Amino acid sequence: MSYPALQKYFSKLHCTHSAGSNLWTDEQGQAHGRYFNATLSSAFQTIRSGAENEVIAYEGYLRSYSSGDQGLNIWKLLDNAASDDESVELDRLCRLLHTVNFYRQPATANLDLYLSVHSRLLAAVAGNHGMAFRRVLDALELPHQSIILQLPLITPSQRWVFTHVAENYRRNGFRIGANAGSLEQASDLLDRIHPDSIKIDIGLANDASLQTSLLQRAERQNCKLIFKRIETEAQLRALQNDQQTASPYFVQGFLFDMPKANIAIAANPSHATDMRISSIDMPKNSFSI
Repeated sequence: MSYPALQKYFSKLHCTHSAGSNLWTDEQGQAHGRYFNATLSSAFQTIRSGAENEVIAYEGYLRSYSSGDQGLNIWKLLDNAASDDESVELDRLCRLLHTVNFYRQPATANLDLYLSVHSRLLAAVAGNHGMAFRRVLDALELPHQSIILQLPLITPSQRWVFTHVAENYRRNGFRIGANAGSLEQASDLLDRIHPDSIKIDIGLANDASLQTSLLQRAERQNCKLIFKRIETEAQLRALQNDQQTASPYFVQGFLFDMPKANIAIAANPSHATDMRISSIDMPKNSFSI
């Protein structure tokens, strides 16, 4: 699928030069960002249907730039160094970076994109959280309906602000994802937030009866229950053996693939390409989320 407005935006990135730019494209057309003197890039990992193993979405991750496509998780480097305001700025830069890198690739047609919201944003941002991002997507003529804004795992004291942020994003047309720290918390989120997806660690899928009930309720509410961090065949087989219902479930983890910059590379790692960066600039009227 072609997005002319996105292509026009990329052409501006590729023709403007400045050593101080914080967003540019490399020779392969991938967008990169700069923050705290670190070069940033996007990596994407599949989310699949549990029964058919069909790719239904990708999740975007921020990585430091690496020619081998295995950069570091930049949040782990900056989380303790950056202030709340700086973390919010980085969070917004991430969403722009992942969005343009995702939709520039033809293989993403008809797939959803999961974008995480950092926990600091819940406390540090007031007002209309989703409006600015929606304006960016509208300007680039990108489908906001295909984006799931994935809210972080919360503590009980964060329940009110979590609900407030979720409602704001929903009013701006986004679908909402949530993370649960237990099957019980997933049940509470399903009742209280009515998210479009809930992620739970495969290690917490430890109560077959509750899990079956949760899957049935999630199906009735059109919510995807995603079991994440699946790394072994044994974990997948145990999950499959626990399914005593026809309710759909979804999976994600290193067992299926590693996060990769190129969607085609994610499907076939043997096609990895050395990526050389050119010094291309961010235009003065670039988007800020």
